Amino acid sequence: MYIRNINWGDALPIRHEILWPSKPLSFCKVEGDETAMHYGVFVEESLVSVASVYRKGPIARLRKFATLVEFQGRGIGSRLITHIILELEKSNAETFWCDARLSAAEFYEKFGMERKGAEFSKSGVSYVKMEINLLEIL
Repeated sequence: MYIRNINWGDALPIRHEILWPSKPLSFCKVEGDETAMHYGVFVEESLVSVASVYRKGPIARLRKFATLVEFQGRGIGSRLITHIILELEKSNAETFWCDARLSAAEFYEKFGMERKGAEFSKSGVSYVKMEINLLEIL
């Protein structure tokens, strides 16, 4: 298993399959994909997990984090989030946040992220904002 930067277009198939299979592939493209950082986890040369980070100065937002079903529960996503947090710390990011699916909120809490605000819905899915101050974990 290894992690490397990928092109945003390489992330689309996994985003689509895992996050929004009932929507068209184009629904999985995000404004800002062309300038965001995209990460992929590879197992035996196959892309199995993706995550994208969108920066605005010292603030970094995680979006479209997905792992193929057959690779979930193996710690792959945890290693990817840890990798991203370390990269953000090295690049002087101060805040890391995401809109987490409610079903995944406990996963993000393992990394020190805290729930901020009330639950909300997007496209029929319940979410909660999760955030961590990276300056406090250095």
